[in-house]
Formats: sequence, C-alpha cells, structure tokens
Amino acid sequence: MVNSVSVYRGRLAPSPTGLLHLGHARTFWTALVRARASGGQLSLRNDDLDTARCRPEFVTAMRDDMQWLGLTWEEPMISQSTRIALYRAALTRLHAAGLIYPCSRSRRDVLAAISAPHETDESDEPLYPAEFRPALGTPPPPLSNPITINWRFRVPDGATLSFIDGHFGEQRATAGSDFGDFLVWRKDDMPSYQLACIVDDAAMGITEVVRGADLMRSTFRQLLLYRALGLTPPAFHHCPLVTDDQGQRLAKRHDALALRTLREQGKTPAELGY
Repeated sequence: MVNSVSVYRGRLAPSPTGLLHLGHARTFWTALVRARASGGQLSLRNDDLDTARCRPEFVTAMRDDMQWLGLTWEEPMISQSTRIALYRAALTRLHAAGLIYPCSRSRRDVLAAISAPHETDESDEPLYPAEFRPALGTPPPPLSNPITINWRFRVPDGATLSFIDGHFGEQRATAGSDFGDFLVWRKDDMPSYQLACIVDDAAMGITEVVRGADLMRSTFRQLLLYRALGLTPPAFHHCPLVTDDQGQRLAKRHDALALRTLREQGKTPAELGY
C-alpha cells in the first residue's frame, strides 16, 4: 500500500557533497513537473549526513543552481543534520523489535566472502553473506551512546517485494537474493541513507518520491523499513540516468557537466531543455 493522501507533496533532496550536474537537473525538473501537474508542492531537504564530504559552500551552490534552473519549493529548507534525534528514535524501535544487529564486517570482508574482490561500484551495498549474520532469534546487544559499530537490518529471506514505479512500471525483488541485510546506522554514529530517508519522507508527508534509477534497489530496502516501523510508503518515480559520452552515469566528478560550469559558460536553462 502506498500513501493515498489526496494532496500531492514531493521533495527535492540534494546532498551537498559537490556541484549539481545535468542528472540532478533532469530528476529535479521531473519532480517539479509532477508536482505542478498534481496541483501539489515540493519541499527542499538538505541531505547533509555525509559529514566527511558535505560542505556549506555546496549548500549555497545547490540552492543557487536550482533557482537558476527555475525550480521552486516551499521554505524553509530542512537539513537532516538537525534531525538526528528522529532517526535515533526509529533505530530504537527497530532494536526493540529485534530487527537489527551489530556488524563489525568491512565492505572488503563482504566482497571477499562473495568472491567479488574487484567490485568498484560504491553506490550500492553488496549482498551481505548469510554466514556473517548472528543466529536467528539472537537478542541484539544494547545500543550504545555514541554508537561505534555498524548496525544492519535483517531482511526476511525469500520475501518478494513489489511496487509500481511511475516511470518503469511494476518492479519486483526478492529479499536475500536481490539484496541483503543493509546498514541502518553507521559506526560514526550517523544514520544510513535508507533509515534517514524513510523517517524524513514519512514525517514530511511526502506522497511521491522522484529520484534516479540508481536508487531503485534502495526502494525495496526502504519498503521493508516502512513496514517495520508501521509507516505508509509514498509512491515512487525513478528517472532514467543521464550518461556522459562514454555511457557512464553522471557523478559529481563530472565538472564539465556541472550546472555551475554550464552557467559560467553562458548556457541558459532553455538551452539545456528546461
């Protein structure tokens, strides 16, 4: 079941770890078009939980670049870094339900165990090996404060999840084979993207999430968290990825295709198709 609220509410949720590029422009513009078509509104959320890479100048740049593009949203902007208590409360509920467990395994450990030592895609979690899990029914140790170890959500092996995507249609995945146990809290005492995202989207009353297709698998993880926390998920619309001349999806390292660079070259939103 997805959010059935009649008033459309979407969101723009950039992470200030670099300059926005053409891929962000397409996704954010799609969000605006869908909000306007439904007579709804957009909120702006600053996803600034990556403390190692988020910088204040990128927050200023992303707002300037989005306004230049013609995007509009409701003020004030929400920053995830101010909402840690909400995420910690959700983690406590998952802990009380026995749905999470501490994990001391590194990404390298996981890749070695699944015989994928050369994997280079850092944008998604590899399939977590079953042998690394604690025995089913093992009570988790108490949550520390601060948290200094990773915590993972235990997926229900064999469970099939599905949703109707606004662009790609019906999507299905099987827990334990298409994706495995995933992080909900990091050892640097910060929530994972999966947990923070669903807590905020629920609290903000978001009725549809518009984002890139690279986050399709994350949607299945988040559906499990919505279910575990008794929250109603929104609808989802995943946008096709924008690629460079070599067919690689755009990243913030593509400075030549950053909106700031294109602006400085004298490009206009109309020339970019907006």
